[in-house]
Amino acid sequence: MTTREPSTASATRSKTLRFLLALVAGVTALAAAPAADAADAEAGRRKAESCAACHGPHGNSTIPTVPSLASQPPTYTYYQLVMFKREKRRDPQMSPFVVNLSDEDMQDLAAYYAAQTPAAPPGTMDPERAETGGRLVQQHFCSSCHTPALMGQKHIPRLAGQQREYLLKQLRGFKTQTAADNDGSMTTSAQPLTEQDIEALADYLAHLKPGGGS
Repeated sequence: MTTREPSTASATRSKTLRFLLALVAGVTALAAAPAADAADAEAGRRKAESCAACHGPHGNSTIPTVPSLASQPPTYTYYQLVMFKREKRRDPQMSPFVVNLSDEDMQDLAAYYAAQTPAAPPGTMDPERAETGGRLVQQHFCSSCHTPALMGQKHIPRLAGQQREYLLKQLRGFKTQTAADNDGSMTTSAQPLTEQDIEALADYLAHLKPGGGS
């Protein structure tokens, strides 16, 4: 008995369906986004003093496995803190930190980090790898949720200029369905990715200048 590879049209339909399902999940989550009008960024700055040891000054991490928080959408940061507090996400450093945070604390921290300027990524990227990463971003519709400049929006994070090792960890976690996923969209989107795709995407995103440009 012989098997046939799926046709290009069939593969495209399957990929489009996965994208649409992820998009619907994302839109549903947006309806539950908290109001951030009352958040106090200055209060968040004071509350963030202890965060700098890991997440860096002004939220620009220098630790490869720790994400940068500068210029992350406030709803995204708020949701991640809530997930840690509810033990939907677990981390030896973060989990104890969030235990005593109030909802107001979490919104203030999110507002503070959203107002910070992200650091420029280190070094330059090999043109061939940059082309591969850019192609994968288009192929997997990353900009449809993360925005064209990959700066994130609402509950969706900024990817441009993020730490490479952190991106690798998250993408691998979504692929294996072990990473916390607020609306399930990233778990769905990561399933077609190969390990080579994940490494190429992480390289590309880590070297991408936040806000656009080279």
